[in-house]
Amino acid sequence: PRAVRRAALAGLIGTALEQYDFVIYGTASALIFSDLFFPNASPSVGILASFSTYAVGFAARPLGGLFFSRFGDRLGRKWVLVATLLLMGGSTLAIGLLPTYNEVGLLAPILLLICRMGQGFGAGAEQSGGATLLTETAAPGRRGRLSSLVMTGAALGTALGAVAWILAQRLPDDALMSWGWRLIFGSSLLVTVIALVLRRKLNESPVFTELKEQRERPASPVKEVFQHGRKPMLLALFMNFGVSTQSYTYQVFMASYLVSSVGVDKEFVPQVLLIGALCGGLAAICFGTLSDRLGRRPVYSTIAAALVLLPAPTFIALNTGSHVAITVAIVIGFILACHGSVGVQMSYFPELFGKRYRYAGVTLGREFSSLIGGGVAPLICSALLTAFSGSWIPVAVYMSLVTAVSLIATRMSPETLDRDLNTAADSTEQVRR
Repeated sequence: PRAVRRAALAGLIGTALEQYDFVIYGTASALIFSDLFFPNASPSVGILASFSTYAVGFAARPLGGLFFSRFGDRLGRKWVLVATLLLMGGSTLAIGLLPTYNEVGLLAPILLLICRMGQGFGAGAEQSGGATLLTETAAPGRRGRLSSLVMTGAALGTALGAVAWILAQRLPDDALMSWGWRLIFGSSLLVTVIALVLRRKLNESPVFTELKEQRERPASPVKEVFQHGRKPMLLALFMNFGVSTQSYTYQVFMASYLVSSVGVDKEFVPQVLLIGALCGGLAAICFGTLSDRLGRRPVYSTIAAALVLLPAPTFIALNTGSHVAITVAIVIGFILACHGSVGVQMSYFPELFGKRYRYAGVTLGREFSSLIGGGVAPLICSALLTAFSGSWIPVAVYMSLVTAVSLIATRMSPETLDRDLNTAADSTEQVRR
């Protein structure tokens, strides 16, 4: 029990750091980075440029996943999680030290791009590693609840990022644009140190320990995924594709939309993100626990179906300009897309795979889908908004269509509740062929 609690806490804190890094970057992209790093562009082009650097971080995530997956299934979950933590925290700290465009010209956005790639490379195996470790550590019947703590950590990171921006926006504009934003990125150092201390004391999962003792660790986990685990990997990819798109649309694009199109105060955006994150963190545990009782597939299918219908009502609520309506719409998005659905993923996806390449399979499926989904979602939404003269309808259609893909993939997936994680067979086959 002590090892389980320690694993849960380490997974929660580490994912909190990852999400904190991404939220403060995403918020900065929506609010200030266009002025700091792309000052010569028009407002709409500056926003597109900021979101392009944001998307680069997601482009680096599959590369990080490919790199770290090899070691996660061969050397162990624990040390990979330590390495990714240091890379993410160091890259975020470096962003806070960067010169701006007015100081060094074109070099500034280039350096920003490099740091953002470092963030993404480290994050490529973070959530998948935490989910795999916790799912393999938890007892049957409790995997959904325990693994969902990874997404509670993500909600905590979102909340911390929102609080950081709320405090920073109390500064005068010149102070915020000169050193206030740097302080936000520098604050990730504290979370990094706390998470590092916890992760160094982690025990390896029982499943990996048995693999190690029986000398069954694969020489090339990624190769085995493509040889034997393509079906569960593709299922995970498409199940996450639409959900990831909606998740990062709510977390990043909506902030820009509220300020530039609806006309709300910039100070209101971090506040509503904070409320959404707190509600989302609670939803992750609730949906994870519910999946332990009702099954992974019915719970995930219900959430995906709701997300297909959600975008149009969301934009209608946002465009009222009412703070209450906006808050309700964003909170529902966070509960379903950002944390509730992914809370179920944290046990569902590891259970799809056999023991030899579980870490690699979950990582590849989630990170490639995050690249084509959440990574480019703010950029595509901004481009659609610009191309259709500010109309939200194409954005809502895009969100619904990609989530329909996730719903179809979920209905094609097997139920995995409480399956034996020590078997080499994937959930999509009865015996290894």
